[in-house]
Amino acid sequence: MLFEDPVLASRFLTLMTLTFHIIYATIGVGVPLFIMIAHWIGIRKKDEHYIIMARRWSRGYMVTVAVGVVTGTIIGLQLSLLWPNFMEIAGQIIALPLFMETFAFFFEAIFLGIYAYTWDRFDDQRKHFLLLIPVAIGGGMSAFFITIVNSFMNTPTGFEMVNGALVHANPVAAMFNPAMPTKVSHVVATAYMTAAFLLASITAFKLLKGSRHVYYKKALYLTMKIGLIFSVASAIIGDFSGKLLAEYQPEKLAAAEWHFETEGEAPLVMYGFLDENQEVHYAIKVPYMLSILAHSNPTADVIGLNEFDPEETPPLIIHYFFDSMVTIGVFLLVLSLIYWMGIRRHWAFVKSTFFRWLIVLSGPLAFLAMEFGWWLAEMGRQPWILRGIMTVEEAATSSDYVNVMIVLFALLYIVLGVGTVVVLRRIFKNNPIEVELKGNDSP
Repeated sequence: MLFEDPVLASRFLTLMTLTFHIIYATIGVGVPLFIMIAHWIGIRKKDEHYIIMARRWSRGYMVTVAVGVVTGTIIGLQLSLLWPNFMEIAGQIIALPLFMETFAFFFEAIFLGIYAYTWDRFDDQRKHFLLLIPVAIGGGMSAFFITIVNSFMNTPTGFEMVNGALVHANPVAAMFNPAMPTKVSHVVATAYMTAAFLLASITAFKLLKGSRHVYYKKALYLTMKIGLIFSVASAIIGDFSGKLLAEYQPEKLAAAEWHFETEGEAPLVMYGFLDENQEVHYAIKVPYMLSILAHSNPTADVIGLNEFDPEETPPLIIHYFFDSMVTIGVFLLVLSLIYWMGIRRHWAFVKSTFFRWLIVLSGPLAFLAMEFGWWLAEMGRQPWILRGIMTVEEAATSSDYVNVMIVLFALLYIVLGVGTVVVLRRIFKNNPIEVELKGNDSP
């Protein structure tokens, strides 16, 4: 047996599923925006490169959508199988956003299918472009509704608890809980940012492999410029997230920052390690920054972790998730800023092999930062599944078959992951841009 405790087994399986699914979910939210932008630029500039860019990106996007359907369905299944007690209580609240998320996905998928298979049916590309609007809206609404479920779990509202039962449920009020605006905006912004660096990474790799086609240079500039915009947006919304935690989940903020004693002028603790006495060593402490992050006031008091019941404090490992997420986010912002300025000012080094390898690295790093962010959000809510109301242990199944499910789903995810890479590689290897554009217009 992998896990003797079904609670730990359920947590591990959920972690594995969400970690895998979030890759496809992020692509599903982010890439439609880039398809739409590329198509619009192609129409406005009458530039065939951007039109083909939208067409090629949409081909790859359809593959990831197909896999995302499978993994998204699995999550819904696992909610009922692994967390039956949670669904018994919260089901009447989260059923609405889960249904709306499914509706949004089918809304997106229908128009995506029409868009993909009607390229040769429109003489006027402006009409064809209109099909992308519901695709992008559907992707954004999917993120909106599924993130509402997560924000409800962190700041549950819209009901009353009477004798352990959830009564007077108001799903609409629950959907618009205090965490919803910040969490939704952060998820959407980071999805756009991650998609930008994914596409930039692929494009930079093609340039490193020897292609000098101007198509790739246009794609790289477009994706890096949009990546810069959403890197800045993600940083700003991240600041709002800190203030949200300070008000509604102060224990998560304190654990993420290894902030044990309540004090003003609190520093932001980056990196380092803890000893057995909870003393922080070799950390970088930025004066006043935690007080500013939590309350926009450099002298404000920030609640320390020692104020909370030890049984209700999150695992301190989330400090490393926070540090890694922030470090990668700053790297991506600086990288895209340097690239944008370098292109505008004709700095030769932004076209160098070394710099392009940094751009190739930006794609995997962006996904890694996104994973760290989700691990921080989910582990930081521990021990609660529904904060202040139900713990993870109370919510989990008691079945002995979760270990079998772990093995079966792990094999499925390996097949899906490898299959995705193989199919995408064949699609683009068999349709190189030089052939699709019928000529190489290298400078």
